[in-house]
Amino acid sequence: MSAGENGRPDGAGRLLAGRYRVLRQLGRGGMGVVWKARDEVLGREVAVKELRTYTDAAGPELTELGLRMRREARAAARVRHPAVIAVHDVAEVDGRPLIVMELVDGPSLDDVLRERGTLPPTEAARIGAEVMDALAAAHRAGVLHRDVKPGNILLDRSGRIVLTDFGIATMEDPGDGSATHLTRSGELVGSLDYLAPERARGAEPGPASDVWALGATLYAAVEGTAPFRRTSAFSTLTAIVEEPLPEPRRAGPLTPVLHRLMAKAPEARPGAEDARDLLRSVASAGGAPAP
Repeated sequence: MSAGENGRPDGAGRLLAGRYRVLRQLGRGGMGVVWKARDEVLGREVAVKELRTYTDAAGPELTELGLRMRREARAAARVRHPAVIAVHDVAEVDGRPLIVMELVDGPSLDDVLRERGTLPPTEAARIGAEVMDALAAAHRAGVLHRDVKPGNILLDRSGRIVLTDFGIATMEDPGDGSATHLTRSGELVGSLDYLAPERARGAEPGPASDVWALGATLYAAVEGTAPFRRTSAFSTLTAIVEEPLPEPRRAGPLTPVLHRLMAKAPEARPGAEDARDLLRSVASAGGAPAP
């Protein structure tokens, strides 16, 4: 991202879309930069995701990135759930799209794990139950997240859990006149550590792929590392497809649930609603129902 209008490389002071005053940078990803900003019309702080300026990107690539960002906003807005990031507005600056979202006051699960190492099984189950409920709502709305991972789960200081970053989500009838899928055939999208076996084989994802990804996320939360992480992308994908789940050592009552969420066959995994109930059982009673 180039320096802002005021020449500061952090962009502070820029006024986006005539109302969002940039305060500081919150993060940077493959598609865009996320700013903490103040909505000068409504007098509240928000998060603004802005498509990055790519000096080496071709026109079609920029068009696709812009479409993905607009799709992200539509996907998140389609899902009405307290554990899904709220989208307030979509705007443009110099032809680049902006997504204006609620500002979540708290770290990501990834930040927490970097600081604490691991979580107790019941705490991981509580977080997982909230996210799984959000995924159930998304699936009912025809939305697949496709990138569930610790970095996309935010922990508000009030105790609320928030699923964010629908940047590679797919939707039934996206409503923008484009194809539902924005990736080329055979292209892998999402974080490899949390990719379901069917996706690693190049098959079309389904709701069960999100269930797997959250299962792998919770495994990492209690064990300290993703279950199939290896030293290369190829070896990671091979392990996901061919190797059995490493037996958890710290998961305790969460262990049988993790095995069910990460069954190799998509049809063997519970749906998001049933998975939510399994996780709630661990979180509330300290034990899991029989597998």
